[in-house]
Amino acid sequence: MPAYHSSLNEEPDVRQIGNMSILPIKTRYRGVAPLADPSQPDIIDETLDLFRANSLFRNFEIKGPADRTLIVLILFISDCLAKIGSARSTPNKIEATKSLNTLSVDNFPIPGDANFALNAHYAPPASRADSEFLRSYLTQVRQELSLRLVNILYADGDVPSKWWMSFQKRRFMNRSLGA
Repeated sequence: MPAYHSSLNEEPDVRQIGNMSILPIKTRYRGVAPLADPSQPDIIDETLDLFRANSLFRNFEIKGPADRTLIVLILFISDCLAKIGSARSTPNKIEATKSLNTLSVDNFPIPGDANFALNAHYAPPASRADSEFLRSYLTQVRQELSLRLVNILYADGDVPSKWWMSFQKRRFMNRSLGA
């Protein structure tokens, strides 16, 4: 059974840095990301929908530039769940929001950096300006993703959903972004 791929691979007129798509998102954070149509699902919605199914797969055939963005975001969700799961005591919604927001803005490797986990599958940015743009874009997307993830994890109260937390030790493609 094949893994689920991004439906945004076929989007026309999408900017690419390296071979990764810079897709529009619905966000509350200021940044460089293009704004998406609020009535349509964006890459973050798609990542949250596909995370649990795709995290069961060890192999993932990349079919387009949006899949590369999807992979980075799925790995970030894994790191977020591991961060919440590794806390001494189960964090409440406010503590989890603070923790994940800190994780999303911490310095992280991007394609082309020596310590990026998936350099074999990603082309590095062409210039320093592209590199800075990609870092800013990914920071903004990670912030929005962590906010939406907390809202899903804590939808039923002040304890994270056991159905989501059961994936904290699961590694998509047996990889981690290293957080």
